[in-house]
Amino acid sequence: NSFMKGGTSLYKRYAELRDKAGVTDYEVAKQTGVSTSTLTNWKYGRYTPKTEKLKKIGDYFGKPIEYFLE
Repeated sequence: NSFMKGGTSLYKRYAELRDKAGVTDYEVAKQTGVSTSTLTNWKYGRYTPKTEKLKKIGDYFGKPIEYFLE
């Protein structure tokens, strides 16, 4: 379903940023307050992040929330 696909494509954008920055999910979680279990559920399409969580992750990487939604 498209809801799940939306979550995983958002995750791909996040993963690209994370890998480029050379950080782990744990480090991102620690700095943003978004739990590693949330990131894992997002990765496997079980969860689509709420706007406020995307904003925290975007702020951490210096990207606007729109980056994840393109």
